[in-house]
Amino acid sequence: MPADVRVFALVPAGGSGARMGAPLPKQYLSLHGMTLAEHTLARLLACARIERIMVAVGEGDHWWPALPVAGHPRVSTTAGGAERAHSVLNGLKALGQWARDSDWVLVHDMARPCLRVSDIHKLLAGCTAEGAILALPVADTVKQSPDTGAAVISTTLPRAQIWRALTPQLFPIGALRTALAQALADGHEITDEASAMEAAGWHPALVTGQADNIKVTWPADLALAGFYLRQQQRDTGSTS
Repeated sequence: MPADVRVFALVPAGGSGARMGAPLPKQYLSLHGMTLAEHTLARLLACARIERIMVAVGEGDHWWPALPVAGHPRVSTTAGGAERAHSVLNGLKALGQWARDSDWVLVHDMARPCLRVSDIHKLLAGCTAEGAILALPVADTVKQSPDTGAAVISTTLPRAQIWRALTPQLFPIGALRTALAQALADGHEITDEASAMEAAGWHPALVTGQADNIKVTWPADLALAGFYLRQQQRDTGSTS
């Protein structure tokens, strides 16, 4: 990623976090005196390459405006959508106020508060013309079940070829907006930005990230994220 390329960030945050079973969206749960959202955005703001961060929040979200980070000069807000892909698409359109289609955007989950700033720089360095995502090679043996959904093994997949997709994921703004709109129109299942780019014929690079870049989804994940944050601070004294 050449130094003169402009880089933005987009954080979809329109979900309810129902699987956490909490009385408020999971990004507003507290961890070490800060919400998950504040931890996550602090990591992105620590990367000077990122000119502006667009946060796509859900309708009726009254927690977000109350956070001091919502008023940060490098942070802007737009409305999210029904699904993640809609929120990202809305965010990309909103970024058009500052960014060109040829500029690049890092899309990161709000519920990944343990992202290391060094991994952001690693992703930027490892990006190709077709984009890149942080990912992890699968260490476990992976089993596949039948199309019927029965809980039995149909085959064992070759794990050497399987990666777990993480975020951030990095693509040109215009190309990602077009790919998402087309994938939605075609009825594709879009679980991350790379899946939309793959449907458009792109082959993003896989950049190995850190295993502590977890997504807080279930109640037990919150304690694990807290452990990783303490470990990072003890190891480096920073969020690097």
